[in-house]
Amino acid sequence: MPLIDVRDLRTYFYTEDGVVKAVDGVTFGIEPEGTLGVVGESGCGKSVTALSIMGLVPMPPGKITSGEIIFHRDGQEIELTKLNPKGKAYRSIRGKEIAMIFQEPMTSLNPVFTIGYQIMEAIMLHQKVSKKEARQKAIEMLRQVGIPLPEQRVDEYP
Repeated sequence: MPLIDVRDLRTYFYTEDGVVKAVDGVTFGIEPEGTLGVVGESGCGKSVTALSIMGLVPMPPGKITSGEIIFHRDGQEIELTKLNPKGKAYRSIRGKEIAMIFQEPMTSLNPVFTIGYQIMEAIMLHQKVSKKEARQKAIEMLRQVGIPLPEQRVDEYP
């Protein structure tokens, strides 16, 4: 059983110039601990597909018009396309069980907040830990990905 099952996904953008069919009938599955590489020309819908799964399509002008995005967890099927993207159920999944690393590094971290603050925010949203514990986890995460001097970097701005 796939971890994520995307079936006939269609995500359109409604503009003054007409409808842009950014994603038009995409179907795929990702197995637990699996990897899926999505390759295509610029503007072919790769990012919009990922944003659709994450519930981050800007509405308006964008809208998932049809299809299903099924997330399998503990033997249960959660149809993400039926959840409110801003609701508690979706937010509890986004960032904890499903995450996205954005292509553009300048938009990945907010330059107004420290690196540590931004990592700690995600940790505290999904785990019941103190600020001190979240900071330690953030430092350890920076260490795991090979960031030099993580104890210093955690307090620096991107």
